[in-house]
Amino acid sequence: MELPTSLDKVATPHGWSFEFELTGEETEWEQANEPAVTARKPLWTKWQRHSVWTYCELSMPAVTVEQLEYRYGERTALAGVSFDVAEGEIFGLLGPNGSGKTTLFRILSTLLPVQTGKAIVGGYDVSRDPDGARRQIGVTFQSPSLDIKLTVLENLIHQGRLYGLTGTRLRTRCAEVMEQLGVADRARDYAERLSGGLKRRVEIAKCLLHDPRILLLDEPSTGLDPGARYDLWKVLQSLRDEHGVTILVTTHLMEEADRCTRLAILDLGNLIAEGKPDELRSMVGGDSLTIQSDQPEQLSQKLQQRFGVQASRIGDALRIEREGGHELLGEIATGFPGEFRSLTLGKPTLEDVFIKLTGRDLQTTESPTTGKKKRGSHV
Repeated sequence: MELPTSLDKVATPHGWSFEFELTGEETEWEQANEPAVTARKPLWTKWQRHSVWTYCELSMPAVTVEQLEYRYGERTALAGVSFDVAEGEIFGLLGPNGSGKTTLFRILSTLLPVQTGKAIVGGYDVSRDPDGARRQIGVTFQSPSLDIKLTVLENLIHQGRLYGLTGTRLRTRCAEVMEQLGVADRARDYAERLSGGLKRRVEIAKCLLHDPRILLLDEPSTGLDPGARYDLWKVLQSLRDEHGVTILVTTHLMEEADRCTRLAILDLGNLIAEGKPDELRSMVGGDSLTIQSDQPEQLSQKLQQRFGVQASRIGDALRIEREGGHELLGEIATGFPGEFRSLTLGKPTLEDVFIKLTGRDLQTTESPTTGKKKRGSHV
């Protein structure tokens, strides 16, 4: 790669961007830029050629997944999944149980080996340097991880020691993360006395002790009431906005998915859509009309014959996407009285996007080998 002679950006074979700033004296440039250098993530690299000191910033994704495949025997959990997560994003993995979210999460957190493809976390290949990847991440699993017989502070101290923190540094980090997560006033409370929302905050505080660049959160709102979910997401957005933490979260909840910067929608191990929530909803377009009926198949045929509309059947409900949905709602209400239990009109949701792409709702999975629909399997 040619050494630039002025402020410049140079592309590399890996697709990274190097930004160069050259000066005659290293000390002069360091004095002017040291605060920015030490505060920036990713880290800065210093190198010398022909007695000229150069600083360059590697502008690369926080997480990169390339053609990732994983199988449990004959069952395919991931089928060539690829995506990038930019620094400072809240990136959501949305999909029903059995879509591959948990398998992907376990690979990124180094709990499962990569079978085929590549996963890079914080600049480290999880296959070649899992220890390096682990130093970049904080992980909160779906299952509770607190020792309920210890206080909040004791839980944090024991976790910090696993990261090699001791003495003043450990006490300082415990105080800092408790303040960040709003649990400083609960430091001496036993974990078993905390509400579900507070327990979740303490679990996130644990994974922040070593100051990770990236948080991996598996279904973080599991078991929380709406108020606790709202408070938890305020905390996550604060970590992103004020501390620059990149957050990758798995979820099957529309409310959580809408709070993400970008989403990847998974189904049966395949990435079927990726983008901002508004971009994904625009794939549906128009209005979304939902009809609950005791005889959805017969009603669907009648709607096709009379209005020429194609309705998607989801259980005992019919879904219709159409511009001017309010007009169709009125015609159905007057034309087919007594043949439906309810009519609902609304703007497209992320679940409507999933239904449009798969023909199923987010609560139903389908075995890729048997084709049987089922609910609640985790892959």
